[in-house]
Amino acid sequence: MAAVSLSGLTKSYGAKTVLRELDLDIARGEFFALLGPSGTGKTTLLRVLAGLELPDAGTVLAPPRRTTVYQEPRLVHARRVLANVTLGLPRSAREAGRAALAEVGLEGYDEAWPSTLSGGEAQRVALARALVRQPELLLLDEPFAALDALTRLQMQELVAELCARHRPAVVLVTHDVDEAVRLADRVAVLREGRLAVDRRLDPPELRDYADYRALFLSHLGVHV
Repeated sequence: MAAVSLSGLTKSYGAKTVLRELDLDIARGEFFALLGPSGTGKTTLLRVLAGLELPDAGTVLAPPRRTTVYQEPRLVHARRVLANVTLGLPRSAREAGRAALAEVGLEGYDEAWPSTLSGGEAQRVALARALVRQPELLLLDEPFAALDALTRLQMQELVAELCARHRPAVVLVTHDVDEAVRLADRVAVLREGRLAVDRRLDPPELRDYADYRALFLSHLGVHV
């Protein structure tokens, strides 16, 4: 069954149409990565899925339990780590918050202040905050872009492991083709408001990463 179903989705800002009659279905538990040049509507699509933007036309069906992890952790610096994870939840969610912190490798960080965290640790807190809400749809808006190369790889591995365990539908917006091919079950390229390519990938053990990389780069206008 589809976790996300878009039909004829159109979104404009003034005279500029960024999404044009877009059709898209994403299955429950599927990891979908979206590539595309800057300004092509990737973040707009994510905001529509999050319920932060309304379409001008078309229908959007998405599950009610959905959370977003952004490029910046967006932590409240006046609150400690556990309070950030359970922000907006009842006090009874504290144990679930601690469990989520343990899942992202931050057991014992409950009382730490955000200012004491590294960039990777702060992003782990943001991921725990998303997971503690048990989302049916997890939206990832370039969540690793601000991290150094090693931390980025570690976070990619963590997200892959957690998504395989919890099985939400995932939509990852990224500019990194290698990241998309490494993490996703399915990769699409958004150009001029439409999906220029939408490809389901082979299982990881059978995946030809170089061929997929070349395919998606060519649809991004880069030929190698």
